[in-house]
Amino acid sequence: VENNLGPDYVDQAPFDMAQTYEESTYLTPIFFVLFPGSDPTPVVETFARSLGITEANGRFSNLSMGQGQEQVALNALTKAAKDGGWVMLQNVHLMQAWLKSLETALEFIEEFAVPEFRCFLTS
Repeated sequence: VENNLGPDYVDQAPFDMAQTYEESTYLTPIFFVLFPGSDPTPVVETFARSLGITEANGRFSNLSMGQGQEQVALNALTKAAKDGGWVMLQNVHLMQAWLKSLETALEFIEEFAVPEFRCFLTS
């Protein structure tokens, strides 16, 4: 492949959270597709901390999705959208029936979300 198409199709640059943040907006969630052994949480949390966004100051929420977390997640999204916080919803594939509600909530909060807001999804 490299001989025919070049190194861009073989060598992948490491993930750059700062660049991802710069290219993102508050209107579109950042979606991580996971594979065994991968976990974007430390990278996201470290970068958030560098911007002053932490769980300690109430501006970062990291939720592992499962039964009973639906309303907790919606509340966290609403608060973060208003306050410029970040929400990380992990393992959203476990909540397939709830994803339409998530989509509706994200559309609703677009109306009042501040530019610093970010939503991260993992699956």
